[in-house]
Amino acid sequence: MKRNTTLRLVLGDQLNPQHSWFRQVSEDTLYTLMEVRQETDVVQTHIQKVVGFFSAMRHFANELEGVGHRVIYLRLDDPLNAQSFEANLLRLIRELGITRFEYLLPDDYRLDLQLSQLTQKLDIPTTVVDTEHFLTSRQQVAQLFQGKKRYLMESFYRQMRKRHDILMEKSKPAGGKWNYDRSNRQRYDGKVPLPDSCGFSNDVSDIVSMVRRCRVSTFGRIDPKQLIWPVSRKQALRQLETFVKQRLPHFGTYQDAMTSDNGFLFHSLLSFALNTKMLHPMEVIQAAIARSRTTSGGVVGIEQLEGFIRQILGWREYMRGIYWAHMPAYASLNHFGHSASLPDYYWTADTQMNCMRSVISQSLTHAY
Repeated sequence: MKRNTTLRLVLGDQLNPQHSWFRQVSEDTLYTLMEVRQETDVVQTHIQKVVGFFSAMRHFANELEGVGHRVIYLRLDDPLNAQSFEANLLRLIRELGITRFEYLLPDDYRLDLQLSQLTQKLDIPTTVVDTEHFLTSRQQVAQLFQGKKRYLMESFYRQMRKRHDILMEKSKPAGGKWNYDRSNRQRYDGKVPLPDSCGFSNDVSDIVSMVRRCRVSTFGRIDPKQLIWPVSRKQALRQLETFVKQRLPHFGTYQDAMTSDNGFLFHSLLSFALNTKMLHPMEVIQAAIARSRTTSGGVVGIEQLEGFIRQILGWREYMRGIYWAHMPAYASLNHFGHSASLPDYYWTADTQMNCMRSVISQSLTHAY
């Protein structure tokens, strides 16, 4: 009797070990993760982003295997890698006799369309599953502002605060104000010592060598022995803990500040961990709130806490909703009618304008 086998695709920004998919180990379920030129070549990308994703994907695959899940991992230089999701999936389905295909909702319209079209070609049952990551549905922002001319973030943010009971005192905002943005625009004056770097020293030499050997076009710089971004959930949780202890007490005050010699200041540096889904936005919010209720390591005032939560509960969810509300037309919008290419110094930082030179150089060095 033929064995029924489900093939599940995990994308590089879906590395959430807490997803319901992974709660039960089954011999009848096979997971696949792929490093493909389809993704590295769609736009020129910072080398730390390419390498960071590949490293995090490899760690995640190892973790899945470590708890008993069956995994097929295709590296970029694998001879069997056809360098596209569709070609690789069609081969696996054919060769392994897959009887069912499942995937998680992509966060990219292009991939969403590609995988949807692929399922129409298959003669086996298919299922698409929510990533269980965001606090809103794809269309929630569009539904909220249906029939309105303006998509006002503040309206969305207040609704989210009420819906999730975050920084609320019954029906009123904690502290009496919905946001403390006016208190969050201070320049860095040196009165508060900057926290130590909370980056990691991940050795990704093998991945850097592979990317260069395969001649993937990237920009930016990388120290192959010291990638500072988290590549596992364990590291992501450490970064979250470091932030709430060391940086959150002054986050709001200096969240818009910039200096020429420090690209991080009091920022959380959690975007990569969130965007790969190694961290869930609600656990990040709850960790910040929990820290604000303690007095050890510095008091976290409402201005600091609300300023941070606005980024996660407000802007992050809002911008995702704007994306899905306006795609695919959003990709080609050009309100100001710009037609010129970016100046070369955007890729080199070679300019006499000090502000541009500083921020572009920081971006090239840190991918931030």
